[in-house]
Amino acid sequence: MKGDHQSLALLLFGVFVAVTLAITTWASRKRRGSAEEFYAGGRLFSPMENGFAIAGDYMSAASFLGISGLIALFGYDGLLYSVGFLVAWLVVLFLVAELVRNCGRFTLGDVVAARMRERPVRIAAGTSSVTVSVLYLVAQMVGAGSLVALLLGGTSGAAQTWTVIGVGALMVVYVSLGGMRATTWIQIVKAVLLMGGAIALTVLVLVRFHGDFDHLLRTAADRSGHGDRFLAPGLKYGGDWTARLDFISLGLALVLGTAGLPHILSRFYTVPTARAARRSVVWSIGLIGSFYLMTIVLGFGAAAVVGPDAVRGSNAAGNTAVPLLALDLGGGAHSTGGTVLFAIVAAIAFATILAVVAGITLASSASVAHDLYASLRRRNAKPRSEVAVARLAAAGTGVVAIGLGLLARDLNVAFLVGLAFAVAASANLPVLLYSLFWRNFTTRGAVWSVYGGLLPALVLVVLSPVVSGGPHSLFPGADFQYFPLENPGLVSIPLGFLAGWLGTVTSREAADEVKHAETEVRSLTGAGAA
Repeated sequence: MKGDHQSLALLLFGVFVAVTLAITTWASRKRRGSAEEFYAGGRLFSPMENGFAIAGDYMSAASFLGISGLIALFGYDGLLYSVGFLVAWLVVLFLVAELVRNCGRFTLGDVVAARMRERPVRIAAGTSSVTVSVLYLVAQMVGAGSLVALLLGGTSGAAQTWTVIGVGALMVVYVSLGGMRATTWIQIVKAVLLMGGAIALTVLVLVRFHGDFDHLLRTAADRSGHGDRFLAPGLKYGGDWTARLDFISLGLALVLGTAGLPHILSRFYTVPTARAARRSVVWSIGLIGSFYLMTIVLGFGAAAVVGPDAVRGSNAAGNTAVPLLALDLGGGAHSTGGTVLFAIVAAIAFATILAVVAGITLASSASVAHDLYASLRRRNAKPRSEVAVARLAAAGTGVVAIGLGLLARDLNVAFLVGLAFAVAASANLPVLLYSLFWRNFTTRGAVWSVYGGLLPALVLVVLSPVVSGGPHSLFPGADFQYFPLENPGLVSIPLGFLAGWLGTVTSREAADEVKHAETEVRSLTGAGAA
């Protein structure tokens, strides 16, 4: 992709970066320096604004680039990601959104610590939240590198490296200067751009096939080289029992992981009431549901129009399927329409990455400052000093994410996000649900629940084919693979729940009935909520 493609796309990249930096500057001038302003934007956003921001936070590079690429390469099996990401919002809507808004202030640790001994619980919740955030950030970094490598022609290692570093630097600037206010408006702008781009591409794909979706699917199957198997389950997760169990494990992680994602939970604190939080989720479900339906059309469209071989030739993991589809739909590599459409889609994808990394970095820095730092120095930590620590934590998170992003540059971004969801479902969801609904839950149960899900999930990933033992592993030359599944959710999620139960029933400490009653009333009515 040389010449006009490169120049126009880089110009649009520059425009979006300039706009987002202007938003950040504007937000920094309005900032009052309080923790509530930095972490929650002053709780001044409307349900519609927050719904768009949640959608912007959730519709990441994994959604736009990774899922469409997986569908283009594996057909039906790639649909699991679209369905799983969407169904997960029902768990958020009915079990989490309103209760979390009522019980907490800024982080997951607030919800759990409401009825437990604060220090051990906050340290555990903060550690888990930072781990999940970093894993999610790595996926966005990989998507950014793949996108710019395609833009500059081929798989330039230097281009990918400098792109990952640039994205990391920008996300630190967004969070450090603008806090939640800037991050929210960046996500709203990004959500509008992404929905507009997805709608335009979906319409063009359907027009190409005269609105005949069956013709689209048949053409995709014919070009895939797999025939009807492309439209049936089993191309990626079929065959032996290991692949089928991996399929179940991934589905569990996607459906249960959303409710444990720190950057999603933090969005419920940016609205003034629990009712507004619930309405925010309704807005986001409408936007996210529409978007994931469109990724199905885009994925099969890429298979039918571009072809899986061309997609795989550009990027082995399929991360560049949508930009290649836009290029073809616009008229081809040397046409004005192709140049413009490719550049617009590439710029939207880049905007997607920048907005999502800002939200994740903010959630991670909040966990470091509000949970870890404030727990260790509770008496001396003033709101302003806590915010200063959060800004430093944003820089540290950026450095770690850049390093891991460079290491994992050849993995599919949707797959990487699946790992983050598995860790969130294993470590964060059990302790959250136990804290909200189990009367006898204790501090030991909370700590065991977090570590009992987090540590097995991380260990199983290290011992899985993701890290070693295969040509597409992080370390293809090594082989310390002892766990056969690529996604650990099937094992680590039950372990998280089991550890929470075991820690509670073996605890000498009795559950605090008074605090539980206060938490229950507060979660259901909003009385005394921040």
